[in-house]
Amino acid sequence: MSPSTLRVSEPRELLALIPHQLGFRPAHSAVAVSLRPPRGQVGLVIRVDLVDLAERADGPRLARALVSHLDRDGADRCVVVLYTGTDPRNGGEPAVAPAVEHFREAAAAPFGEVPVWVVTDRGYLALDCADPCCPVGGRPLAELDATQVGAQMVLAGSAVAGSRDDVARIRSAGADARKAVARVRRRWVARRAAATSDEGLERWRLDSVRAWRRAVAEAGDSTVRIGGSALGRLEAGLADPRVRDAVLVALVPGTGSLPERSVAGARTSAEADAGLADALALVVDPSLGVRPPSGATRIHERALERVVAHGEREHQAPALTLLALLAWWRGDGARAQLLLARAFESDPSYRLAHLIDDAVTQGVPPGWVRAEA
Repeated sequence: MSPSTLRVSEPRELLALIPHQLGFRPAHSAVAVSLRPPRGQVGLVIRVDLVDLAERADGPRLARALVSHLDRDGADRCVVVLYTGTDPRNGGEPAVAPAVEHFREAAAAPFGEVPVWVVTDRGYLALDCADPCCPVGGRPLAELDATQVGAQMVLAGSAVAGSRDDVARIRSAGADARKAVARVRRRWVARRAAATSDEGLERWRLDSVRAWRRAVAEAGDSTVRIGGSALGRLEAGLADPRVRDAVLVALVPGTGSLPERSVAGARTSAEADAGLADALALVVDPSLGVRPPSGATRIHERALERVVAHGEREHQAPALTLLALLAWWRGDGARAQLLLARAFESDPSYRLAHLIDDAVTQGVPPGWVRAEA
């Protein structure tokens, strides 16, 4: 959903929006929010652990990095929201004071005075407010559920996970289903090993891309039974960089038969190579970037999640990395980080995962976000 235009005088609306922007309910966190001119459009929303921002040595450095990201996002103002267990005004949350001090010092030059709001387990409040409008413990959290933004997000299909870890949780399929997929994967790996000619390897790659098409068709039709054949072939196929790149291109709208053409021949043709570059530009280039189509992207995510759910842990880096790419493209950095962490557990040296992780860690947004900033 596109960023909502909010006024700083409407803190309830902003507080209600943040969990939807992050995809989960933060806890023990500091969230910095970019407000863009001229009317306070919500831009970048960044979450960090509260204790990290409060840390004496590294906290100021982290605060400066956050402020730099907000500044590059085009903000002329910003807001910080702290998520704590209790009302910090009574001194029960020792990380709050240093965290706020570090951020306000870093933000003073570009943004001036920074409002700080707090969401506790039971209420919400302005950190610097001692008036009756912010009673001890804060105003009831139920007020955040009765906001216009909250209602709009729910109607738009937005769902908020209960915790950060839940954002990337993929339920494992049953043991029998996983064993069936593993048998297919082993046969497909053996078939690749037996493909000693260029023509045989091309057929194997093309059939692997066709397995992706079938997995997408199954993911998009609830009446179609999930087949282990496509998932096993796809899991094995994604280990081949050319097949993986073909699937990556298939995630981008308007690429047509480019995925199939990109795996033709012993080497990628110049025409297909140019097409791959053009497709990637739609994801990363701020002058060409497009939003991922919500319907198709959800189906693609479902297909890749099924590969992970039915696969073996040591073979999941490619599917998890493509899921992370989709999450980053949607602007969901939290989910991208968690999926990348799982990809590194599967293969610590997986190069594509490291490339995406660099973008996520450095706060580089996808092309369409920078184009709209």
